[in-house]
Amino acid sequence: MRSSSVLALAGVTALSASLLAACGGGDDGGGKGGGDAIRVTASDNACEVAKKDVPAGKITFKVFNKGSQANEFEILRPDGKIIAERENIGPGTTVNFVVSLAAGDYKALCSAGQTGKGPSQDIKVTGAGGAAGAADARLTNAASEYKTFVLAQVDDTIAKTQKFADAVKAGDVAKAKELYAPSRLGWETIEPVAEKFGDIDPKVDAREADLKPEEKANWSGWHLLEKALWKDGSVKGKEQYADRLMADLKNLKGQMATLTIDPVNDMAHGAKELLDEVATGKVTGEEEAFSHTDLWDFKGNVDGAKKVYDLLRPVVQEKDAQLAKDLDDNFTAVENLLAKYEKGDGYVSYDKVGAPERKALGDAVNALGEPLSKLAGAVAK
Repeated sequence: MRSSSVLALAGVTALSASLLAACGGGDDGGGKGGGDAIRVTASDNACEVAKKDVPAGKITFKVFNKGSQANEFEILRPDGKIIAERENIGPGTTVNFVVSLAAGDYKALCSAGQTGKGPSQDIKVTGAGGAAGAADARLTNAASEYKTFVLAQVDDTIAKTQKFADAVKAGDVAKAKELYAPSRLGWETIEPVAEKFGDIDPKVDAREADLKPEEKANWSGWHLLEKALWKDGSVKGKEQYADRLMADLKNLKGQMATLTIDPVNDMAHGAKELLDEVATGKVTGEEEAFSHTDLWDFKGNVDGAKKVYDLLRPVVQEKDAQLAKDLDDNFTAVENLLAKYEKGDGYVSYDKVGAPERKALGDAVNALGEPLSKLAGAVAK
């Protein structure tokens, strides 16, 4: 849930805008093409929800962004915890956003500029329903397996990041550079789930370009160390940040004891969020501005989305065989294209990937984004 910084190169900006429109303008497949959907009008300073009392179960919001900035639409609990979100709704575009909600009080929030802040409306959900897995044991099992996967990725991230942190604290720049990208791979596969837990994501994964001047004094995490390693060539005096990174990741693991997984809100929407991360940060080269290890992150995001789809595929195949075929084909295309850039146990430096090749990667992500935006609607049928 990070805002994208302004890109310096006009060609890359055009590609990013194209991907935002493609990834933000899909139909989640709910509401009979939007006819039964609840209209939401988002702008730069307002969030107008047409209906605020809704029945529990599958709910489709038809979100129109009439503002001048990319917007994100979030459903939150009263305490601010995110239930589900749809990012990268481009100006002038409309998306159908399917969620599964049990009875209770919620807030619908629109965030112009995708800052995670903005105007909201209270929503009251009443009646039975809202547990997507309850009606289909396959979804319940998929959610259970996905939770196991998420916990394993957290453990893997902690183990690999400890080695990275040890190299930083030892002042071994070459070793730390070698361990940097692998330490982030597990995190990149599950980032939407990690974002459910407070402010850990900005503490460990904030990019310098996303920070306001007054926020830079509190900057921490991987990207601060990335800058020290590749731009400064030294991590002297950065030992405290290595320790803080480890403490934040261990804090995340501790909070995972309360983790619950919803097949629609966490899995299907999370898969789409992961692909949006590719479109807005990896393909453009923004994510790893100093190390140029973007293809590692690309791999993590795609693997995370694919894991979700693999777990949900039996349900999707039954409910929408054509969607299953489209997802199979497009995941294969993206994976095959990414494989061309493998080098040893990793990937080539992204600054060595030319504009035509970046466009090809973007086109493949674009093609996958359209059917993936329908996954939540198919699962929630």
